[in-house]
Amino acid sequence: MIYAIGDIHGHLDKLRAGHDLIAEDARRAGVARPRVVHIGDLVDRGPESRGVIQFLIDGIARGEDWIVLCGNHDRLFLDTLDGGDGTHARMRAGISWPSHALGGKSTLESYGVRKKLLEGDASLLKRLRRVVPEAHTDFLRTLPLWYRKDGRIFVHAGIRPGFPLEAQEPDDLMWIRDDFLWHLGDHEALIVHGHTPVDEPTHYGNRVNVDTGAGWGHDLIPVVFDGKDVFALRVDGRQKLKVPRSPIVKPRGA
Repeated sequence: MIYAIGDIHGHLDKLRAGHDLIAEDARRAGVARPRVVHIGDLVDRGPESRGVIQFLIDGIARGEDWIVLCGNHDRLFLDTLDGGDGTHARMRAGISWPSHALGGKSTLESYGVRKKLLEGDASLLKRLRRVVPEAHTDFLRTLPLWYRKDGRIFVHAGIRPGFPLEAQEPDDLMWIRDDFLWHLGDHEALIVHGHTPVDEPTHYGNRVNVDTGAGWGHDLIPVVFDGKDVFALRVDGRQKLKVPRSPIVKPRGA
């Protein structure tokens, strides 16, 4: 049995609530240390990116069976800490990580860094690099891009159809959308992903999307993989996910 948590985007309260639901469900199932895969995008948009990273570091340190994958927002944050300018080839021109559109401003503020009047991005990011704990940078640097278990592949954004997992480009694993989302054929395993928000956890037959839009203020809904069955985990218990008749389900966006 494996649990998955979708994109968190700096919402520590939603992450804690999700883990509380998992702990209760695992207790009922007789599982002492549930395995939880976090699909990535720990940071940006929400108010407590720093707290989210520390929560995950602390949980793993005390022996929780947690796996944390790297999302595109996490990589942008790390690249910025490593001296980058916060841009990426797959982002629209004129947008960078500190901008409101990406949500990096909220991550900056979670570390106590606010942009000064007339301050340029270079100065702002230099101040950020001085205050982010080394433990946080080291943690982000060690995040894997995928996890494979029991006929499932967990990854942040998806995979490039037709290529084996080991041959995938890292950028695709963190950024891909259309080529993956509109592919209706089988993959080498069931793909469990986030990155593209949907209204609720959705099973498409060849993939399961677990990003329920926490970054946009919506609930973070854990997902349970128990044998061949997949469930959304809510306050009132498990709700089985069924493959829709039409595999096309419109994403929420962004």
